[in-house]
Amino acid sequence: MTDIAASLSAFPAVTADDWRALVAKTLKDAPFESLRRKTAEGLDVEPLYEPAHRPAAFPLAARDAERPWDVRMAVVHPDAGRAGRDLLGDLEGGAASGLIVIDPAGAEGVALESAADLARVLDGVMLELAPVALDAGFLGPKAADWLSSAAKGSPTALLLFHMDPLSAFARAGESPGPIESHLISAATVGVRLAQAYPKASLFLASGRVVHEAGGGEAGELAFAMAAAVAYAKALVRAGLNMAEAFERIQIGLSADADYFTVIAKLRAARVLWARITDACGVEAPARIEVRSSQRMLAVQDPWTNMLRLTSAAFGAAVGGADAVALGTFTDALGLPTAFARRQSRNTQLVLMEEANLGRVADPAAGSGYVEALTDEIAKAAWSQFQSVEAAGGLVAALTGGLIAEGVEKVRTARTAAGAPKIVGVTAFPPTQEAPVEVEQATPKAVEAPSPRLPGPDGHCPPLAPVSLAQVEEAA
Repeated sequence: MTDIAASLSAFPAVTADDWRALVAKTLKDAPFESLRRKTAEGLDVEPLYEPAHRPAAFPLAARDAERPWDVRMAVVHPDAGRAGRDLLGDLEGGAASGLIVIDPAGAEGVALESAADLARVLDGVMLELAPVALDAGFLGPKAADWLSSAAKGSPTALLLFHMDPLSAFARAGESPGPIESHLISAATVGVRLAQAYPKASLFLASGRVVHEAGGGEAGELAFAMAAAVAYAKALVRAGLNMAEAFERIQIGLSADADYFTVIAKLRAARVLWARITDACGVEAPARIEVRSSQRMLAVQDPWTNMLRLTSAAFGAAVGGADAVALGTFTDALGLPTAFARRQSRNTQLVLMEEANLGRVADPAAGSGYVEALTDEIAKAAWSQFQSVEAAGGLVAALTGGLIAEGVEKVRTARTAAGAPKIVGVTAFPPTQEAPVEVEQATPKAVEAPSPRLPGPDGHCPPLAPVSLAQVEEAA
């Protein structure tokens, strides 16, 4: 250590003015301001930051050095039997938990219609050891009962019901019956299941629908926080106390290839969660499930999606995610093969066990750039969250078009900034075909219970998913 210190002391101290002088030579006639940029949401990004101190009260993610985050794999094959084999293969191959995406039409998930069907998917899975999460849209309450049936009342079962009717409403632009009724139904089922499963997560307050529709980081966080407040209120009305309501809610966010932004977004999420729970007079640590971005994936040269997914996983891990559901590099083309699933699992395992990303509680602490970006995203998200609450809450903000307007503003700004640099598409496009294999399956719809509730349907401007590479790939 002494030798290193002595060696470093031989170098002269360098100031920001010294750096500016060198930069001025390379810029020639261009102004220094040309190095500054803004995010799609208008947040400033400077070319140089001084080291910063993390706020003393910054909420850290509680991490296990050996298993710092949950490696989660989604199963989406329409056939229940095949989906079950995929899930078991993932768990045997290093994944810690599964995410079952349910779609009775079989187009975007497993075609399930009953508790028996879900039991087929979970055949061989020990729910006391391997957490299982659901993504069932408006079928969330019924799917939660199906999962409860599979757990057979075991109080140690690790169940993540993850009901999220607000995301389903925002994406579809309509609800089968009043959206308010869906919140009441989900909360009622959630309170009943909470009594049997003390470790279960009831709601997922996710902002991913904003991200996938082309929105920005602050908008995604504002949506997630407003959803958390709406779900907490519903649970309290259904019989839980405020502390338990927040303890039974997890946050859902997306991670794309811009890992510095992902890191700052996850850090900002914990700041916002702490502020909201403190205002409600409770203490409940933020638990964050991150799923890799679908909008960042490319159809052209899909092998480059591995780079994007690795960057997303890196950002989520360093940012302090509790669980990371990493997609596969062929998701933009079709269903993943066993090879694609293995690549997804192993990417996370290498980052965890070989790169040791989870052995430091907050690796980005002290970085002037990350600390400043965390603060800017948190402030912008809090402002948008306040606007949502002032409009009457998330349901009112959705039906009134406030959320859709915010997303469209960001999409317009991104388009005005010009064609994005996408490796394999607009940057370093392939010179020859490099095809990949995908699974082929014919979706077969099933007769699932109707999620319709009495009363008029709810309506809002839909937040349809986008692909950032689609326009360039079509050119």
